Amino acid sequence: MTLTTGLDLAAVFVFALTGALTASRAQLDVVGFIFIAALTAVGGGTLRDLFLGRLPVFWVKDPTYIGVISVAALLVFFTAHLLESRYKAILWLDAAALAVAVPAGVFVALSLDHGFAVILMMGVVTGCFGGLMRDVVCNEVPLVLQKGELYVTTAFAGGLAAVLCLWLGLPVVFVLLACGSMTFLLRAGSIIFGWSLPVYRPRPKKDGPSN
Repeated sequence: MTLTTGLDLAAVFVFALTGALTASRAQLDVVGFIFIAALTAVGGGTLRDLFLGRLPVFWVKDPTYIGVISVAALLVFFTAHLLESRYKAILWLDAAALAVAVPAGVFVALSLDHGFAVILMMGVVTGCFGGLMRDVVCNEVPLVLQKGELYVTTAFAGGLAAVLCLWLGLPVVFVLLACGSMTFLLRAGSIIFGWSLPVYRPRPKKDGPSN
């Protein structure tokens, strides 16, 4: 198993769990569980491969990913009721998946000899778009866009850490560890301590001259 395959498989499995948990909140049937799990698990990686011209996309080339997604979906279908808070489980599993998916996107772009800007963006795309698709289809406010949530920012910071390590000439394994660690620590801080960036607040309009 190559490093790329291992990272993709890990990200796919954990993201599939979050997709299936979201399906449980929407009270879907077992086919709906598998569909939402698949959309979440391969959405970001599919866009990454299409953007990079890496065809066929990873899950078409190796159907093992579909099997992994199905196992994750069925596991959640039969056990979701045991969780005290499915939303909290989604948050933490999503954080774990993000910390794997961003390095996966970074490594794929790096292995294809792309520049720093593309490496950074492919980390963000791989990490964020599956969850975005999941929430939109399930009619939930996308986690990546919720006010007060560090999400896209954490993926960007993880990708930036990877680029900085590459610029310093550090080994690839260290690059990926730094990327994943930065992503997870920032996301965990957002969940536990409420870390966030300032949001835009429009200024009140000034009264114009009276006529």
